[in-house]
Amino acid sequence: MMRGMAEKRSWSDLPARSKVLIVIASLVEIVVTGVALRDLKERPASSVRGPKLLWAAVCFVQPVGPVSYLVCGRRRGN
Repeated sequence: MMRGMAEKRSWSDLPARSKVLIVIASLVEIVVTGVALRDLKERPASSVRGPKLLWAAVCFVQPVGPVSYLVCGRRRGN
């Protein structure tokens, strides 16, 4: 094996704590993405900074996309 490269491990090789953390992080990503996409769908275009289609695509860039939309993509006060 090359120096500096991490050895690949399969799911069954991971400790139980790591598995739980991965599952929780995945669920959080799914929920945040769903919330962002639902908000984007229901929000009028005038209340979104930029094109809605672009923000929809950005929401699939994990994990920063949906958070970016929720923090920066929505206009306040409309």
